[in-house]
Amino acid sequence: MTTAPWRDPALPAADRVADLLARMTLEEKTAQLYGVWVGAEGGEVAPLQGEMSEVPDWDGLIAHGLGQLTRSFGTTPVDAAAGARALAAAQRRITAAGRFGIPALAHEECLAGFTAWGATAYPVPPAWGASFDPELVAEMGRRIGADLRAAGVHQGLAPVLDVARDLRWGRVEETIGEDPYLVGTVGAAYVRGLESAGVVATLKHFAGYAGSAGARNLAPVRAGVRELADVVLPPFELALREGGARSVMAAYTETDGVPASADPELLTGLLREEWGFTGTVVADYFAVGFLRTLHKVAATKTEAAQLALAAGIDVELPTVDCYGTDLVAAVRAGDVPESLVDRAARRVLLQKCELGLLDEDFTPETESPADLDPPGNRALARRLAEESVILLANPAGLLPLSPAARIAVVGPRAADPLAMLGCYSFPSHVLPHHPDVPPGIEIPTVLESLRTELPDAEVKFAEGCGVADPDTSGFAEAVALAADADVCVAVLGDRAGLFGRGTSGEGCDVADLELPGVQAGLLDALVATGTPVVLVLLTGRPYALGRWDGRLGAVVQAFFPGEEGGPAVAGVLSGRVNPSGHLPLSVPRDPGGQPWTYLQPPLGLPSEVSALDPTPLFPFGHGLSYTSFAWGEFSGAEPVEIGTDGVYDLALTVRNTGERAGAEVVQLYLHDPVASVTRPEVRLIGYQRLELAPGEAARVSFRFHADLASFTGRSGTRIVEPGALELRLGPSSAEVRHTAQVTLTGPVRTVGTDRVLRCESAATRVAPPE
Repeated sequence: MTTAPWRDPALPAADRVADLLARMTLEEKTAQLYGVWVGAEGGEVAPLQGEMSEVPDWDGLIAHGLGQLTRSFGTTPVDAAAGARALAAAQRRITAAGRFGIPALAHEECLAGFTAWGATAYPVPPAWGASFDPELVAEMGRRIGADLRAAGVHQGLAPVLDVARDLRWGRVEETIGEDPYLVGTVGAAYVRGLESAGVVATLKHFAGYAGSAGARNLAPVRAGVRELADVVLPPFELALREGGARSVMAAYTETDGVPASADPELLTGLLREEWGFTGTVVADYFAVGFLRTLHKVAATKTEAAQLALAAGIDVELPTVDCYGTDLVAAVRAGDVPESLVDRAARRVLLQKCELGLLDEDFTPETESPADLDPPGNRALARRLAEESVILLANPAGLLPLSPAARIAVVGPRAADPLAMLGCYSFPSHVLPHHPDVPPGIEIPTVLESLRTELPDAEVKFAEGCGVADPDTSGFAEAVALAADADVCVAVLGDRAGLFGRGTSGEGCDVADLELPGVQAGLLDALVATGTPVVLVLLTGRPYALGRWDGRLGAVVQAFFPGEEGGPAVAGVLSGRVNPSGHLPLSVPRDPGGQPWTYLQPPLGLPSEVSALDPTPLFPFGHGLSYTSFAWGEFSGAEPVEIGTDGVYDLALTVRNTGERAGAEVVQLYLHDPVASVTRPEVRLIGYQRLELAPGEAARVSFRFHADLASFTGRSGTRIVEPGALELRLGPSSAEVRHTAQVTLTGPVRTVGTDRVLRCESAATRVAPPE
């Protein structure tokens, strides 16, 4: 029997897909363009899911094939091995039902770990940003990818590359930070790790979603062309070029009246024609239907399908709504060009071909992992959590805590395992709909971890209040406990949830940045006792802390640090862990005055013409250590000139001058004093994390290319202008240790997609003095 060309792995993928498409009916091609979500009625985990979902006719749908299977593991609690067997059985039914026997591509959420029961819950993306450690994030991505592949999953719906624009937005906990360079470099590392395991990474949400007006989920985006080009888009470009992501998810939002899911200039003109992307574009859940029901740019499902296909959305997720039988009928009637279906189907099938799903020897059975939370995963989760904890303040050296102290641990986040997890972890995302099911993973709390860390201490606990309820009846017990202690550790923060069921997470947007519920009042009462208070924040976003500036013994910030977050935070409090995290998001002084991030032009900074001072209490990049570092031997003291296409190398030596090992993050910022359009006062263009033993030193070098000074000019093109620049080195965006004066000479230069996106850096150990 002769093998059909489309089954021949020796042929180029494009030739195989062309042969297959020529054999397929319209119904078979269209069937490749949607997913099916079986079991989605188990609880709302997507916007308006109850209104948009219908239980599909499974046998009827798979008769022509199927594009994707939606969240076989991420919808209801299922054991890993049993889930893998069930997924394989579903694939067997799909391949048996269709004429060509093409399996579906299975996708799952993996924002901070495989969103499956019993899978490792890693720290959330702001914690990745806080670590300033892309290689560690890449290793996490590789491990997540390996777990997905072992379970039979082909595509992961992560990472989120939205740059945080308004801290009140509920999905800040899903962003890596407020700076596009940090988001891009860390996000690309995650993509590289996930893709190295053979899993398709999906960049989301393309583009502008985090700029939703008023911080309201799905609200219109009112960003200008320059903000989109210079802040929103660069992380996606970097993750595509360096990470090799093979899928992109369109954003729910509209920008200037055009929904992203119906924007051919964005999804085809920019993404494919300018950037050269060749993978698939998938819809966010129900977003194609939302063109009709929410955006009101389509009157029928058929019109919504035509708009989305024409824009460049290849796959409708999570389940068939607009790309089904109505679309087939519209194509047959001549209302929708069949070429749009062919274009999308070709992209889908090319990806399936790359994944081996068109090969004759494909088998859906996998190694069926018995454990999705093995010791290696937990060790990595612990290390990333420890690197991400940020010591914001320690003015009198209250930390580390005395090993034999009398400690009052107070607060609604101290003894709750879910205080460690973001809204896309399985226990927070799905298990609220299954209250009798255990978490499936061990999640030590801060309270039990602190007792383990300090066995000789006397540790007592009072909750004080809930996370968001108004009840203050527990204040008295908490205050009495604190008053009788040597030190009070107040563990406050967020409860992750979805669509208003939490204080942080998708749909959990807030009006201001006051601590949730009555937690601010509890903290006031604890401070009033006179007992030194260590504030520990377990949150998805920063909260305004100016009210307690100078009144606290120490402040520790952890962005939902994952299943090993309790031991990580307790390790910082005890001194076992030397804190090394740095803020990926500024901590505001006051709860109002939003939105604001550090990427401000002159008129966005404090001035005499406004009574509102937006200066943060703790700036982007800030983070303290239990050791000290000296920065010296700077190579950039003399002014230099380079061309607008030139390169400049600068270096300095960093030495650990303290008595214990620690990590420093050297940050490189660009200041452009005069330009043809207004520019941020400073913006991050490079960084290097250093781990140094006591007395150890390293020589840190950066290679600055003039392309890193490029921006979108008045004509809408990206340019490098001649003129004076300052390169500023410091431990945060607000503290400058060294400055290099660099003048760019020559003509204005237009740059494109081949421009330099990354400032290369390196660290070389310096031999100790003899």
